[in-house]
This record gives sequence, structure tokens and C-alpha cells, in this order.
Amino acid sequence: MTTPSLNTQPNTQGSFGAMLQQARKTKKVSIEEAAAELFILKRHLQALENENFADLPQATFARGFAINYAKFLGLDSEKVASSFDAAYPSELKAKSVSNIDTPLRPMGTLQRDTRSRIRFNPLLILAVVGVIVLAVFLFRMVSNANKENNVEPVSTVEDISALEQAQGAAIDSATGVGASGSALNLGGANVSPAALEVKVTDSAVISIADASGNTLMNGSQTSGDYQLSGTPPFSVQIDNVDNVSLMLNEEAVALDAYPTDEQASFELTP
Repeated sequence: MTTPSLNTQPNTQGSFGAMLQQARKTKKVSIEEAAAELFILKRHLQALENENFADLPQATFARGFAINYAKFLGLDSEKVASSFDAAYPSELKAKSVSNIDTPLRPMGTLQRDTRSRIRFNPLLILAVVGVIVLAVFLFRMVSNANKENNVEPVSTVEDISALEQAQGAAIDSATGVGASGSALNLGGANVSPAALEVKVTDSAVISIADASGNTLMNGSQTSGDYQLSGTPPFSVQIDNVDNVSLMLNEEAVALDAYPTDEQASFELTP
């Protein structure tokens, strides 16, 4: 008795496998790229090109793979499907039909019990009640804590002005210079606004804020002249300090006293 061929040998010219392979090569697509695009296993695409039906899933799925592959490669999907049907071994067809036609075997008959089968676990009920009680207890604790926090505390220290906060560092009374190296105005809290002119010759990152906490300049700046005004002292940070010059109330600021590795961070006051 002659056993039907499973076509495990490479395909011949004119078969659907040869058409798929030739179209893929013409399209200059690798079999890995096609598999990723179609979400089909690489070994299944190789089996289609080689007409190796033994490595393919059941006929219905394999035929669907062939049709999707043909559409992806720009081939006539109906022609490829017809060629697939003609080449598919009858032995595998019979096996696929047998698998599909196998009926489901009943595992028994379910009977409805007229009595209620709902049972309550006492431990579970106690656990739920405990969780509810704990949640209520925590909620009351949080509420009481919020009420206590909302009471305004009695101030025991003198308020610090915005100017004193900006200066921040310890002051050397002999030189009038703060610990950060910046010159500080020791004339009192009533400080008049000052004009600050920033000239940028090339790109630089500049951050300037005044004593009131207002941000006057922040971020990367392009070349140009910038006129700023605010309450001194000014908190100044500059990257690429060689590209920047400052004038405070029309007086030049010597930036070469502050930079470290092209960066400067200091406070500035008239």
C-alpha cells in the first residue's frame, strides 16, 4: 500500500511554496521580518515555503497562514489557496477532519438543588466586622489629628524677614560679606528696588531671583540684552559665565571673582 507524501522535500517551481518564497525574496523581506509582521511563527512560514505540511498545524489554520502570507507578499490569495488545497496531503486532511468531527463527551448531568447552598463562615464575618471597626477608629484618629494641626501655634521666636531669609548665611561684621561670598546690604530691611542689566554674548543658563522670591530669569538664554528689576539682594546662578556680563544700577559687576569651572553662584546687592 502506497503512503501519501507529506511533501517534506523542498518545493518545485510553480508550486504555491515556490510562489511565496520567490515573492518574499523579490520584496526583499527576511522570513524573520515576515513572521514578526504577520504574528506567525517563523517555522510555520518556512514550512509553507517548503510545503512541509507535517510541520504545520491543522489544515484550516495552515490554509489561513498561507492566505495571509500571500496577501502580505502581494500575491493572489485565491490562487495560493487553490494551490495549497491541491498540494495538501489527503492523509493529513483525513486526520484534520477526524479531529474536528470528534464530538464532545458529556461528563455527567448537572442537577439543580432546590435547597440553598449558601453557607456563612463565622470567622469571615468576624474578620469583616473587625476591619470595619478598625477603619472607623483610624478615621477618627486622623480627624482628631487634623483638628489639632489646624490650631495656630503660639510664636515664640521673632519673625524673619524675606530679606534676612535671602541673605541666609552668617555675616562677617568686619567685611560685610556673607558666608556664601556675596556682598550683603546691612542698611536695614527697607531696600529700594534695583535695576539689573544682563548682557548675553552667547548661549548661557542663567537663574536670577530677588529677595521677594520672584524669579526674574530662569533657564537657557540666547544672546541679547535683558533689563530686570527687583528687590535686592539678587540670588544669581550662571553657567558659561564667560558669555555673560552684569550691571547693577548701571555699575559693572566683576563676575571673574565668582566663577568655578565656568559656573558662578552668588548673591548680589547694591
